[in-house]
Amino acid sequence: MPLPPPLKVELTVESYLKGTRVDGFLLKHFRNYSSWRIQRMIQAGCAKIDGRTIDLSERLYRGQRVEFSLLEPPDKLLPPEDHELEILFEDPWLLVINKPPGMICHPTGDYQTGSLCNAIQGHLDRRTAVTGLLRPGIVHRIDRQTSGAIVVTKDHLSHRLVSIEFQRERVSKAYYALVQGVISQDEILIDLPIGQARGDTILMSAKAGALDARPSKTRVRVMQRFAEQTFVEAKPFTGRNHQIRVHLAEVGFPLVGDEYYEAGGKLKPPRPDIPLEWDTEIGPTPNTTDPATGLTRHFLHAGRLAFSHPITGEWMEFLAPLTADLQAALHRLNRMKVGN
Repeated sequence: MPLPPPLKVELTVESYLKGTRVDGFLLKHFRNYSSWRIQRMIQAGCAKIDGRTIDLSERLYRGQRVEFSLLEPPDKLLPPEDHELEILFEDPWLLVINKPPGMICHPTGDYQTGSLCNAIQGHLDRRTAVTGLLRPGIVHRIDRQTSGAIVVTKDHLSHRLVSIEFQRERVSKAYYALVQGVISQDEILIDLPIGQARGDTILMSAKAGALDARPSKTRVRVMQRFAEQTFVEAKPFTGRNHQIRVHLAEVGFPLVGDEYYEAGGKLKPPRPDIPLEWDTEIGPTPNTTDPATGLTRHFLHAGRLAFSHPITGEWMEFLAPLTADLQAALHRLNRMKVGN
């Protein structure tokens, strides 16, 4: 039985890639291919401009149209996995996912499977002519135990443009959190620099003396008060690691179920079963249950995400509903409130 002909694609050189060598340009577009495999296909005559075979060392100009035949399969493919995803939005350039708790964003260290990237790679492979033609691009991360809205790109240009929006803090985000303690003010603004906690290589701190502290600002609005907890909306104006968790703990209201941070910004001592070092995104899995809510993870959910579409320029807003465990926790507190 004859093999099917290789997939042929036509690409236009973007302005920011002018002067790039042809192999570098193609690596941007085909992120599941190694440079060695891209170069081998170029040398085999798979890349052309106007029917002319391109030399490996040739540099490209803006607006040129490059024809490329995918003669070989990708050799850097993420292991695709069949996980059910709650997709809030999808188009040819973007995916917005309501990430479940307990799932890391991308493979790391010994954890090369079970990530959001693995699940999205499987989703993309089911929708493209060639396995591995597209590779998910993680623009921003949310912690393993945090759920909610996260945007993932499908192509290199969208990844670049959305990343710039995040770096320039032109993205609007809102999180929902349940904290220990009752916040008396209806709204508070926490304006405290955040840096690396002294004596720790992973955790963060808003205390004086934190290493490499950077300006950080979070606005907190009370949504509902309970006997010993407060349900809040937190809007970060900056994008520091663990920002909401660190800020709320520092002013005396740590997240319900937080693994790391206590009131006053103190760090919880590691449990005996936790090694002294672990990956910043994997972390330990909580083995305790919050008695009031029944939660086995911290209550933090990325409920709203808004940004400009990288290609159309349209301002888009996405709402991610609370996950079932967080809804159940609030329902449990409301029942206790009514009972009292």
